[in-house]
Amino acid sequence: MSNIGVLGAGTWGMALARMLHNNGHKVCIWSALSREVEEFSATRRHPNLPGMEIPADIAFTKEIANVCEGQDILLFAVPSPFVRSTARQAAPYISDGQIIVDVAKGIEADTLLTMTQIIAQEISNPTVHLVALSGPTHAEEVAKDLPTTIVSACADMQVAELVQNVFWGTCMRVYTNEDVLGVELCGAIKNVIALAAGIATGLGYGDNAKAALITRGMAEISRLGMAMGCKEQTFGGLAGIGDLIVTATSVHSRNNRCGMLIGQGVAVADAIKQVGMVVEGINALPATMALAKKYQVEMPIVEAAYQVVHEGVSPETVVRQLMGRGKKPELPQSALNNCYE
Repeated sequence: MSNIGVLGAGTWGMALARMLHNNGHKVCIWSALSREVEEFSATRRHPNLPGMEIPADIAFTKEIANVCEGQDILLFAVPSPFVRSTARQAAPYISDGQIIVDVAKGIEADTLLTMTQIIAQEISNPTVHLVALSGPTHAEEVAKDLPTTIVSACADMQVAELVQNVFWGTCMRVYTNEDVLGVELCGAIKNVIALAAGIATGLGYGDNAKAALITRGMAEISRLGMAMGCKEQTFGGLAGIGDLIVTATSVHSRNNRCGMLIGQGVAVADAIKQVGMVVEGINALPATMALAKKYQVEMPIVEAAYQVVHEGVSPETVVRQLMGRGKKPELPQSALNNCYE
């Protein structure tokens, strides 16, 4: 049995907390919102996870020291815009050798850092082990014990395997990967592509358009990742194409839903309000554009989404721009040559 502290009481943190409890671990959950702690402690229910009961012996706390000290694993499950502030609050209570698992997906706009990079910067303890846990995983399904797969990514494979063992269960199959940056880039930028796929659906386009956006969107993500030194195989795996498929197609996807509303003509701010939860694809857009510029990588779908969200260009206009781009081969010549080597 492991002692696990969960930072964040959103749907994903709560679904994982319940799953970890069912795996036989002792779990404590912290929220920055006192009303959440009081409500969840009393009702043992999460309003956005209907039908899921929070086990009676999962503890809740308002004090961040209580959730950090004495834990085998700390699970960062706050939305990406709050990872830095949460890490800063937690830093005084982090012990040497602490294992920190991050499930937030994003890139910070100002620094272009991923979530584990932000946590490392704020905690500033070289003995801490950081793991990115990412993959095609909607909280609503994990809360119902439906079969799910995920990737435990860490530069230290012993730590990745330890996390694999802790999260492994009858409904959760966990793989390992050393490519932390690749896994995190996939987790962040797939939300942007899912937003674009939702816009296409809102415009009334069909499965052909969605398949094209998913496929060419992953080509954009992998081009950027390769330019940043990531492993090509990561993008064809669960954290890459797997997570993109589920986020761009599922009714549970906030990014897909937000994009659909935008495609139907709802203003961006109103679409976010209607979703009622953090839409990570919106948050990831500025950083993704900055990374594309920094590494000189062409990302036309990301750029189109940025124009709609941040520049007020109509979705119909950006679709015409995308469909009118110049002719080109699907694969670069170097890749074609490799096929015959």
